[in-house]
Amino acid sequence: MTQISILGCGWLGLPLAKALLRNGFSVKGSTTSEEKLSALASEGIDPFLVALNSERITGAIDEFLLGSDTLIINIPPQLRGKNSDTATVNEKVFVAKIKALIPHIERSTIQNVLFVSSTSVYGEVNGTVTEETTAQPDTESGKQLLEAEMLLQNNNNFRTTILRFGGLIGEDRNPIKFLAGKQNLENPETCINFIHQDDCIGIILKIITTDSWNEIYNGVSPFHPTRKTYYTQKATELNLPLPEFDHSKTSNKKLILSDKVEIVLGYSFSKTNL
Repeated sequence: MTQISILGCGWLGLPLAKALLRNGFSVKGSTTSEEKLSALASEGIDPFLVALNSERITGAIDEFLLGSDTLIINIPPQLRGKNSDTATVNEKVFVAKIKALIPHIERSTIQNVLFVSSTSVYGEVNGTVTEETTAQPDTESGKQLLEAEMLLQNNNNFRTTILRFGGLIGEDRNPIKFLAGKQNLENPETCINFIHQDDCIGIILKIITTDSWNEIYNGVSPFHPTRKTYYTQKATELNLPLPEFDHSKTSNKKLILSDKVEIVLGYSFSKTNL
């Protein structure tokens, strides 16, 4: 039975772990919360308390990696807020975490790394974006994600695939819940670049089962209505106050394509109407 380690069993990592178990894999999962250990164990996941920070890794990181062929790194940069590192943003906190992790990967049984990244690495460009588009991040988190990507890709001790997800959507997660009733929202004619949690999991399973390593994939649903159309429709469906948009400025026209996922990986999106 192939064993996989998932670093970060949160909103995406936990249902991903369950899906891997259903597909015959054994799973080690990490959390930074001691309270969640029993919940992971109850799902059949081998639980580990592991925390990365800019100076060191706490917890049984080597035991967490031991015996696994594949490591899925699914931790957000978290450069701000209560879960952020104590160091400053300028010290490249997230990059430092990945640097601290790499030596542990190198001396482990890990052969493949799947790094969950974000389409924020492309920045706010105008036009169509594919995996061939030069990444030009304009946010601190995007910059650090791109640097982390390169650190992993340039290491010859394991094979790395980068998966750049668009905005994450799920049954319990939609931006309209925060935007309902808001006024003067920018970019009404910008298209959305979202992906449903089910397809996030489906793409990851496809990468693993087809042994698709040393690749970069965009993970964005082929469903791109404008922000105004999408959020107005969602607010109506959920009986929420309609958001109001500012049409005085030209909208950005960023369209992110996932053709490579469909053509090269052979994946068919299950949620094409978000």
